[in-house]
Order: sequence, then C-alpha cells, then structure tokens
Amino acid sequence: MLREELAPAGFEVVTVALDSGGPERPRGYHEIAGTTHPALIDESHLLDALLGIVNVPQAVWIDEEGMLVRPPEAAAPQSMEEQLPNITYPEGTPEGVWQMLEEAAKIRIYSERYIPALRDWVQNGKDSQYALTPEEVVAKSQPRAVDEAQAAASFELGDHLYRIGETEAAVHWFREAHRLQPDNWTYRRQAWFFADPLRIGPTEGAEDDWPYDGDWLTDARKVGAENYYDPPDL
Repeated sequence: MLREELAPAGFEVVTVALDSGGPERPRGYHEIAGTTHPALIDESHLLDALLGIVNVPQAVWIDEEGMLVRPPEAAAPQSMEEQLPNITYPEGTPEGVWQMLEEAAKIRIYSERYIPALRDWVQNGKDSQYALTPEEVVAKSQPRAVDEAQAAASFELGDHLYRIGETEAAVHWFREAHRLQPDNWTYRRQAWFFADPLRIGPTEGAEDDWPYDGDWLTDARKVGAENYYDPPDL
C-alpha cells in the first residue's frame, strides 16, 4: 500500500470522513479496507468551510512544520475501476444502485498523475517541483465568495435541524446550500444520503416524493464522468 511504501520517509496518511451521520458508516468501509492509518470523522463538515473541500476524495499536503504545501485537489491511490470491485452489495440491491456503480466506474480521478507527484514530494520535500510556496498556496486559495459563505451557513443550519429531528426544516436549508454552491458535492451527497442512504436518490416509481432537485446518478451523468473531478494542477 502507498502508506507502507512511503512511511519510512516520514510520510503519514490521515483520512477524514465528511459524514454528519456519525462514525458507523465510515467505520464499515475502514473495516473492509483493513485501514491502518489514522482515520477521523468530521460530522460538521468543517473541512468544507476551512479548506474548501467540495468533493471526496480530495487531499491536502501538509509538511513536517504543519504548513499547507498543496490546497485541496482530487486524490486517490487507485482509479475508480480499481477501487469499485472492493465494494460489495447484497443480492436484491436495487437496479439504481448498480447504475450508480457503473457510472462511478467511468469517473477519472487522475491517480496516474497524482501519485507520482506525491512520491516526488515525499522524496524531495520542499525541493520537489510539486511543493508550492506559501505565496503560491495563498494564490490558489482565494477567499470564499458570498454565496459560498452563505452555503456553508445554510448547510450547518440544515445539519443542526436534522440532528434534532426537524427533518422538513432541514431539507429547506440543505436545498438552499445546494442552490448557493452547486459545485459542492459533499453538501449534496450528505443531504441525499439522509433522504435515502442506499440509492442517494429517489425510489423508482416514487420520484415525486424525492425532496431535492437532483440526485447522485442524475447529476453525475449531467456533468459527465470526465468532469466529476477537476484535474490536479501539476
């Protein structure tokens, strides 16, 4: 595994699950994967607001001094085609879920470019051509627009309302977050998961009951697999 390969050089992986539903679902994935690295959970989606995370998996590079060396970008050790066979679903899984997996397999995540750059940074540190200066990091990390700031507040309010059982009110604020920042897939996916954790979308024949304007399969097809992740600027 990549972590074991690079650990002797002082490299460590820390994953953070953006999941307002608590630790049980991400724990299941880690158990399947046999995770050995530190794995945290961000139930409030603070990383969305603090670092500009808008999709997963995205990663930042942090050096030995705690300095941000690269801001968020698509990051995965394997392509989607390599990752998906490790996910199993029981017999009787709805057809819509299989369609989601088929669509996800088409998504390009640029691991063939990202991982060599990561290896170069681990080996060469600040002398790596992929390690950005503080000024370059700041230039790539522009202040949030007003709509994005309001989207963060709307999502936080929706999340709070959902936690206290005010589901209908929560939907309103989740929808507002989606409207204000439509490119934030973590906001959309979290709300869809609360509505249907298996399909992340409407049940066939009950589309009128779905509380959101989009769902994962429809929206992923709309943007196109090749546009689901922005290519890393390497």
